[in-house]
Amino acid sequence: MQQFNTNEHPHRRYNPLLDEWILVSPHRTKRPWQGQKENPINTSLPQYDPTCYLCPGNERSNGIKNPEYSDCYVFENDFSALLKDEVVMESSTHTLFKLKPERGINKVVCFSPQHDLTLPEMEIDAIVKVIQTWKEQYIELGKFDFINYVQIFENKGAVMGCSNPHPHGQIWAQSSLPTQVEKTQKNLERYYQQNKTSLLKEYLEQELIAKERLVYENEHFAVVVPFWATWPYETMIISKRHFGTIIAMSKEETLAFADSIKTITVKYDNLFETSFPYSSGIHQAPTDRLAHPEWHFHMHFYPPLLRSATVKKFMVGYEMLGEAQRDISPEKSAAILRDLPTLHYKLKN
Repeated sequence: MQQFNTNEHPHRRYNPLLDEWILVSPHRTKRPWQGQKENPINTSLPQYDPTCYLCPGNERSNGIKNPEYSDCYVFENDFSALLKDEVVMESSTHTLFKLKPERGINKVVCFSPQHDLTLPEMEIDAIVKVIQTWKEQYIELGKFDFINYVQIFENKGAVMGCSNPHPHGQIWAQSSLPTQVEKTQKNLERYYQQNKTSLLKEYLEQELIAKERLVYENEHFAVVVPFWATWPYETMIISKRHFGTIIAMSKEETLAFADSIKTITVKYDNLFETSFPYSSGIHQAPTDRLAHPEWHFHMHFYPPLLRSATVKKFMVGYEMLGEAQRDISPEKSAAILRDLPTLHYKLKN
């Protein structure tokens, strides 16, 4: 009987944040690929685009003109998925047809006035200003009595559905806990009640001992490929200190968080020497005015590229009908990311 090898043999891994399993099939990376190939985006963009509705001074589709902003700029989304207005409806009479109105506020956060400047190419101080903006919005939106969760996220790249290359993210604040957040909260809470400590604190302590999935660390944060990662080069930024929200960060931690964001996004761009697409987002305690000692601040990065700048990982078939599956072990993808330089490939020459 063969000895089990995580980089050769199929196996399942448990995700304690979502109480779900994932199938890992590392031997499948050897298969030839004749499937879908994406077009890598290496076209150079101008610093200012007169047709871009996010650039300073330009007019948006609703006729509002952007100010001549110099760092971060926040505005309410012109095409919000959620609306502030309260509505009245009759409750459903059948348990199989549950429906309830959802209130919320959607915002857009422009990271920089410069049209061609993505996070990995921004200076640390500029990323700190983005984080400060996230803090301000978490406080401002959380003050509304009908807002119970503030989801901060970024979709980068056309392959992730981003409709505008101007560097920006979004904030969706809403009255209910989103499904993934609610699952995470239940599992964090159960672990905290049973062990009187943070799940992610104990998890990170073990990752820092093993170091096989560690990509980068500084004094206050660590970047790891999660043991249960789904996407090929998925990572998490986890705070070393146990705190629940972005507003609990000290000045030093804010700087370290900015350093972590820049480091992992530069490594992503360096991996295939392209502007690396991903969806990223912060998971933190709700704004429901309740104590949440179970929450431990962390940020997810979900990039889809698998083999090159042209081959994307798809969630189809088994993943949609059975469970999540990946073709490269988290340990191998962590080693690849860890060995990449922290100097952006565009600056090599």
